[in-house]
Amino acid sequence: MHFLKYKIFYFIDEFNKEHILKINKNINLIFRNHKKKFNLKFYKNLKKFCQSNGYKIYLANNVKIANSLSYDGVYLSSFNKKFLKNRNFKLNFKILGSAHNIKEIKHKEKQGVKYIFLSPIFHKLNKKNLGLIKFKNLSNYCLSKIVALGGIDYKNINKLSLINVKCFASINYIKKFYER
Repeated sequence: MHFLKYKIFYFIDEFNKEHILKINKNINLIFRNHKKKFNLKFYKNLKKFCQSNGYKIYLANNVKIANSLSYDGVYLSSFNKKFLKNRNFKLNFKILGSAHNIKEIKHKEKQGVKYIFLSPIFHKLNKKNLGLIKFKNLSNYCLSKIVALGGIDYKNINKLSLINVKCFASINYIKKFYER
């Protein structure tokens, strides 16, 4: 578990209790709803399960629900450009968000984002990647904490220390690690 020296965010898109319980409690979960129809009871159950088992849980792109149900925070995708009108958040509510360039970084900071996920840092199929140098240069424009996202795996995770990254986010790397 060499990756636990980092602050880690793990994207999940299903509520699989057995899978979640395998994951180290220091890993922050971000639930993305790309497939499911909105169901308030589902979100209540997800939050209750995660928090009662010691997991921090963030909800993607739904500030109102995340705040009203006392999630640990919200994750705003790069395509989410809405400004947060009501900033009356619960105690310790964190706003996370992703960006790919300087313009998006500045927009996320205006949204009140505390952690900016810069992506993709490493090669992903059919997508350009930032690479270490461009990633480091972009991170210099951020006032928020930086999270590396995209293409991180066991082959390249040690490269994050070369650019002094303390946080990363993953979908496949963490999932594969805990499926062993």
